[in-house]
Amino acid sequence: MGVSGCGKTTVGARLAERLGWPFYDGDDFHSPANKAKMGRGLPLDDADRAGWLAALADLLRAHLAEGRSVVLACSALKQRYRDQLRVAPEVRFVYLRGSYGQILARLQARAGHYMKPALLASQFAALEPPDDALTVDIAAQPAEMVEQIVRALSER
Repeated sequence: MGVSGCGKTTVGARLAERLGWPFYDGDDFHSPANKAKMGRGLPLDDADRAGWLAALADLLRAHLAEGRSVVLACSALKQRYRDQLRVAPEVRFVYLRGSYGQILARLQARAGHYMKPALLASQFAALEPPDDALTVDIAAQPAEMVEQIVRALSER
């Protein structure tokens, strides 16, 4: 979890590969209307996110019902969003934390994504840093971040 550009997709995909679990990118579950809104430089509101969060929670429930673990990259910026996604005690959150400057530089270098750098301020404004997540500094290389996450998961 974390703001756009923090590395959720990169780290999540590598973590899933390392663990042998399926990987899902929450961005793929946004409606065309949500993507279009963000593409116009407008931040999503809670009403826009409601169906998206419900679909992600259903995805997690389906995997858990089958006894399968999964890695899901999702912004989950607010505590109430994380509460909705915490569909079982087994659900763990990893917060990829970085500074505004670090992440802005990443977004400016990224091409072809509907999430525009101008929306980063709204993401930081909405962000409620979690108290109950593993926090990983994005200054580390993705491989280092994955190993840190794997170690922390094995300690639980």
